[in-house]
Amino acid sequence: MSEGKTVVITGASDGIGAAAARRLHREGHRVVVVGRSPEKTAAVAGELGVESFVADFTRLDEVRKLAEDLNAAFSRIDVLANNAGGLFGPRTETADGFEKTFQVNYLAPFLLTQLLRDKLIASGAAVLQTASISARLAAKLELDDLNHDHDFAPVRVYNSTKLEIVLFTKELHRRYHAQGVSAAAFDPGGVATNFATGSSSRPMRILYTTPALRALLPGPDKGAKTLVWLVQGRPGSDWESGGLYLRRKPSRTNRQIEDADLARALWDRTEELLK
Repeated sequence: MSEGKTVVITGASDGIGAAAARRLHREGHRVVVVGRSPEKTAAVAGELGVESFVADFTRLDEVRKLAEDLNAAFSRIDVLANNAGGLFGPRTETADGFEKTFQVNYLAPFLLTQLLRDKLIASGAAVLQTASISARLAAKLELDDLNHDHDFAPVRVYNSTKLEIVLFTKELHRRYHAQGVSAAAFDPGGVATNFATGSSSRPMRILYTTPALRALLPGPDKGAKTLVWLVQGRPGSDWESGGLYLRRKPSRTNRQIEDADLARALWDRTEELLK
């Protein structure tokens, strides 16, 4: 096993994040649990006896406070696992003026990573991001409508945010790998979690809330396997920075995912939105 690492996991109060936290804690890593629900976050942290922080990603001021607290609490962060996310609907704008799915799934982790950037560089950290098969099979990115003011459908927006996460991963690698930061995204596969229970998409809500259908999906432990593997592996030998992974192997991609100009433009647009 690799030497114990300090691993910050967002979305760790439930689902894949909680499953990864439990496994990594058993393996001897210093796990830091971040979640939206104070009760659920405290329950997972109490079960493991680890540190925890609460932040609602629908509020960017809470993301900024989370980054401030993490920077103050830890001398190093070896892994930042941007795992928080969901499929929401109908269209709702946050207090910050952004469409909710776009903010929670993409803007908030982008902002958190940027605010922790100096510590991540100093730590030679890995930034790991939870993506989806939809990033390569169903997503389409429109740089002129990132907030989905004109083209909203819950699943379509979710798919777009997962493509954005993969492009963010690739551009993060391009900009900061030479300074010691590695980055990878992973597709956990279809997993029986609660991520779509609040969606207005009827097919997705039925799939993730109907017991007989949920029983057909693998549990969070299986969905967390690739994340755990990435945390414990070594970039450059076990996995390559800038990659997208599925079942601990490089995943197929598509034209948009491999479009370096698109990744660069998305990063620049995102920074403008967050000014």
